[in-house]
Amino acid sequence: MPEPAAPGSPAGVLAFDFGERRIGVAGGDTLTASARPLATVAARAGQPDWDALVRLVRDWEPRVLVVGVPYNMDGSPGPLTERARDFARELATRFAIEVATVDERLSSYEAQDRLRERRRSGTLRRRVRKGDIDAVAACVLLEQWLRGR
Repeated sequence: MPEPAAPGSPAGVLAFDFGERRIGVAGGDTLTASARPLATVAARAGQPDWDALVRLVRDWEPRVLVVGVPYNMDGSPGPLTERARDFARELATRFAIEVATVDERLSSYEAQDRLRERRRSGTLRRRVRKGDIDAVAACVLLEQWLRGR
């Protein structure tokens, strides 16, 4: 799989798996349609560490931000749906960058499966942390968005 473009690429994209305690972040680009987990940003009571987010956006200079919006399995809004939408709107306001949203149903399960497989294969030698799941879930969201473009 090709590596995502370096930060500052004209095709750069950042994706966020919003949570009230942690926000997983993945980076990628539209040229190679590739993504990789980057980081986990802390949140307190649903309020992100905006300084950390500013640093990521400044370093990556993305053209698009992608935010996962959680829905229930039947497609109805869940308890975090509006909070994730608010987060997406705040990103657009703060950074004046295009923000796209994607349905994040099952992204965390996909992330857990990927991490379990990495542990099984020996490519991940340490225990899986919650932040790992969040960052890989953001990667899943970014890959989903890239496929849908």
